[in-house]
Amino acid sequence: MEEVLRFKKKDLLRYAQTYMEKLGVPEDHAKIVADVMIEADIRGVDSHGIIRIYTYYGNRLEGNYMDPTTPFKVISETDTTTLYDGGNGLGHVVSYHAMENCIKKAKKSNIAIATVKNSNHYGIAGYYAMMALKEDMIGVSLTNSQPLVAPTYGKTAVIGTNPISFAAPSDRQYPFVLDMATSVVPIGRIKVYEEKKEKIPAGWGIDDEGNVTEDPKKVKSGGPGALMPLGGTDIMRGYKGYGLGIMVEILCAALSGGSHLTQVGFPHMPKVCDVSHFFMAVNVNAFRPVIDFKKQIDAMITLLKESPKATGKDRIFIAGEKEFENAKYNEKHGVPVIKPVVEELISNGKRLGIPFELLPIK
Repeated sequence: MEEVLRFKKKDLLRYAQTYMEKLGVPEDHAKIVADVMIEADIRGVDSHGIIRIYTYYGNRLEGNYMDPTTPFKVISETDTTTLYDGGNGLGHVVSYHAMENCIKKAKKSNIAIATVKNSNHYGIAGYYAMMALKEDMIGVSLTNSQPLVAPTYGKTAVIGTNPISFAAPSDRQYPFVLDMATSVVPIGRIKVYEEKKEKIPAGWGIDDEGNVTEDPKKVKSGGPGALMPLGGTDIMRGYKGYGLGIMVEILCAALSGGSHLTQVGFPHMPKVCDVSHFFMAVNVNAFRPVIDFKKQIDAMITLLKESPKATGKDRIFIAGEKEFENAKYNEKHGVPVIKPVVEELISNGKRLGIPFELLPIK
């Protein structure tokens, strides 16, 4: 296991913002990108955290493959819908504004949907779905991505990891926050195992012949091999994950007119990626009093958690619960970053003239 270093949240946020600004990102946009990245690390989703600051965002910005100013614009709009052009900018920026607009519209019209095309990776899907929780609304966030997943019975990456996030408010319990890839794991998780020099679990990916592999190097972004859809092989009903991935493509790409499947570009390619997103906000109060809804969510969660446990198990978790507990711990003890990532931050920071001089918490 690689050594884990911990840093103060405010220090990492400031560094990430400074890094983005150095690459031409406006201050208000840089704050959004930094917040989404560090929130991922705080919630324990390190595959989407600061590990990507150079390997995805910095790399594309330096190569002029992505517009640092994110000049997004509205293409069409109604009282309940909005279609955005992301301006080939940072996905976090247009996504934050799109979800914010959905919430604003849902306050008036009770439900609102936004789609985005011509965008890039937007970080953790859950960040945007959870924005609705502050307004006692249900939030939904979906995105397609570069092809990394093979369809059931296939051996070539054709589908994105295409995550789905759904957030529902509760009263006393943690909110229900589902945030999942429609592949077995996101490609960032493979990157983490590669950094740690560890084998991946069997069933996460296949090599270029379609055989299940435990070598993370054989399941590479843009290389041979592919991730498997949620469920894995056909005997484990992986075709369900395959189907969900295509559902995300339809809602994100087909609905917005963006690129789909193998049309979506890879981060390191000198071309527009054209990632597409989908957001929805639902005003619970339009259906019933919010407090009644939230108390029923509590009752559902309590019933699930108090149901009989399997032998040797003493706890049943609800979607999002582990991440909320991670956040609570990491807010107090510091944001965890594995040593190889810290070394990468130091190396790239020095090269760019943004020295990473943060002192880890002892």
